[in-house]
Amino acid sequence: MSSLDTLIKLYRWQLDEQRRRVAEFERLAEKLRLQLRRLDEEETNEQQVATASHDASYAYGGYARSLIDRRDKLTKSVRDTEQRIVEARAALADAYAEVKRYEIAAANRLLAKHRGLERLRQKELDEVAIGGFRRKDK
Repeated sequence: MSSLDTLIKLYRWQLDEQRRRVAEFERLAEKLRLQLRRLDEEETNEQQVATASHDASYAYGGYARSLIDRRDKLTKSVRDTEQRIVEARAALADAYAEVKRYEIAAANRLLAKHRGLERLRQKELDEVAIGGFRRKDK
């Protein structure tokens, strides 16, 4: 195994790690969005309870303040996670470009080796043909 093959293996591993990282951030963002939707449903339910019961309407104000704080924190977390997703995708694109760079270099090396072998084979065939031509002329 050449050093180039080792580098390709290393960069493919790093590429896979970047893919896992992007997927992890996307799962986290989806989880946070789900929590926001549940919070909205909870708010709707609490509003219905508060409008149905006079006693519950007094406690609703405190609940609403805590709900706003929770929503703000979740929204900030979603924004932060989305920013991390953007950064992770940029790192993923860089890792992909690096892998492609080394794969192309390996393919070029293989092609050059193949061309060298073909040249050698052709040279041998030419020598055989020249030898046959000389024997024919004599």
